[in-house]
Amino acid sequence: MGNAVAIKKGQPKVKLPDGFAVMGTVRCEGCGEEFSIGHHSAVSSLILAEHQAQWLERVLADEHDRSRIHPDRIELPD
Repeated sequence: MGNAVAIKKGQPKVKLPDGFAVMGTVRCEGCGEEFSIGHHSAVSSLILAEHQAQWLERVLADEHDRSRIHPDRIELPD
């Protein structure tokens, strides 16, 4: 498991792992689903979270372009 992950809000199956802090939220422009960006507390960075939010927005849009359903958990790049 990496140091950063996005978890879909409102679903009971997947939660942020212990030791992770919520760094922000991304809302999908296509469907309105929201994802919490979580970082391991030891390596959290607001600047990195902002870059990851931009990356996640592109990934979510691409999933709609390909008619894919958003997963409950998305590993984020460091």
